[in-house]
Amino acid sequence: MRKPLWLILAVAIPSTALFAADNPDASFFKNAAEGGMAEVEQGQLAQEKSALPAVKDFGSMMVTDHTAANDKLKALAASKNVELPSGPSLMQKATKAKLEVLSGSTFDKSYIKGMIKDHREDIKEFQKEATSGQDPDARAFAKSTLPTLKSHLKKIQAIATDQHIQE
Repeated sequence: MRKPLWLILAVAIPSTALFAADNPDASFFKNAAEGGMAEVEQGQLAQEKSALPAVKDFGSMMVTDHTAANDKLKALAASKNVELPSGPSLMQKATKAKLEVLSGSTFDKSYIKGMIKDHREDIKEFQKEATSGQDPDARAFAKSTLPTLKSHLKKIQAIATDQHIQE
């Protein structure tokens, strides 16, 4: 006797895997993971390549804060059976590659402008998730991460002002 396909699938695919594929906040998880990994990689570059102590310090803060946020996000995603990407997006990799070939004030200017742009975008994305995300744990993560992102934006904008860099 043949078993219906739906019964085979129901047994073969755990319900948690089905939920992960249908998690309405999966794109938030993915984007947050990619962005967090990119911030860490670019922060490491800033520590190595910047000519400015303030930018080196900011890069160090990016590594520390975004590594901590990435770890929380990984644990949250794992609890939801949401698979996260293993690295930054192609665009973020291209940005890093561009930064890798720059040096001195050119590096600093590009890094500072990029961090301002990235953090503005991150804040919008995290605010949207915090207010309208469907997964309560994802909303809570976004809400708890927002103050750090806002602090980063304020700090990098102050560095830009000190260095007379137009946003």
